[in-house]
Amino acid sequence: MDFNVDKDGYYGEFGGAYIPEILHSNVKNLRESYLDLMNDEKFKEEFDSLLRDYVGRPSPLYLAKRLSEKYGAKIYLKREDLNHTGAHKINNTIGQILLARRMGKTRIIAETGAGQHGVATATVCALMNMKCIVYMGETDIARQALNVYKMEMLGAEVRPVTSGNKTLKDATNEAIRDWCCNPSDTHYIIGSTVGPHPYPDMVARFQSVISAEIKSQLQEKEGRDYPDYLIACVGGGSNAAGTFYHYLNDERVKLVAVEAAGLGVDTEETAATIHLGRKGIIHGSKTYIIQTEDGQIVEPYSISAGLDYPGIGPIHANLADKKRAEILAATDDEALKAAMELTTLEGIIPALESSHALAAFPKMKFDDSDVVVLTISGRGDKDMDTYIDAIKNQKI
Repeated sequence: MDFNVDKDGYYGEFGGAYIPEILHSNVKNLRESYLDLMNDEKFKEEFDSLLRDYVGRPSPLYLAKRLSEKYGAKIYLKREDLNHTGAHKINNTIGQILLARRMGKTRIIAETGAGQHGVATATVCALMNMKCIVYMGETDIARQALNVYKMEMLGAEVRPVTSGNKTLKDATNEAIRDWCCNPSDTHYIIGSTVGPHPYPDMVARFQSVISAEIKSQLQEKEGRDYPDYLIACVGGGSNAAGTFYHYLNDERVKLVAVEAAGLGVDTEETAATIHLGRKGIIHGSKTYIIQTEDGQIVEPYSISAGLDYPGIGPIHANLADKKRAEILAATDDEALKAAMELTTLEGIIPALESSHALAAFPKMKFDDSDVVVLTISGRGDKDMDTYIDAIKNQKI
């Protein structure tokens, strides 16, 4: 079975492009040109050069000895937190800004939850001298203030979103509205493997540098280019897609995605889309969505601003549907505990998103010989206020 996208933009029955007529030519042009542009030698040369000299790739694959000792396996951490701007998001924004420039676009819009994608977009717009507008929910602006200041310092306009519960879904809605009003000069840099085709595939391809590096780094360190387990957090799913990409069809590798349970999958305060979702259409693609019986989207909740999305990338919906990936859910408290564990055992403060992936370890059983790779998708600077509050309230 092939778990990559098909020629019509579907992963199994998930995906597609469900878009307003005004965006049809924009998306059609992107769909017809993105693969040719990405495979152009000059494009690849510029992209690879920027990843190396600007982002600082390859990111290290670090053997976490104390974590390995605790959980009885050989655990490697893929250190996306060490990238320029502090997360994996920059891999995709560099690729998309190069595409936008080649397509003659002069104005960039983006949505952001945790702010990392917003910062990465603002960064590449400063680099390429393009106008940048970032939509961000008021709830996320309050809890990710440091990233808002960074975006503004980089020259981006951050537009607060006051609809819904003022988080990632609502920011995405506003970005799409903007795109509908400005289709000719604007490129929408979507930050995750969501949205209409070709976005999920395009973002996954740009992020696939993560798994390409894992293959070569494991070959060097272990004498084989595949692990027994790959673990990543999943909200929309970009870091997980990049981590899994080159192993999607390699059945030797067990894929584990960890979504945000919030206060618990049995509560209304959760973002565990795959656990609780039903099939539907959101932001241009068919996928699993947390929704009511009559199809109204349920507002998700997570302590992590980057994981509280009511949908999931169609690539991950299909992996779950076909049982190719194991889907776990970690609560706020489990993620906070996992963050503190990594900090005290390895001296690495992870982003709250990555902490959900780390919370998988107590839920899993490994053999001593297992090689495990977990992607640390971002660093914890942006979440320090949340961590400090948790420490003060003795939650960790």
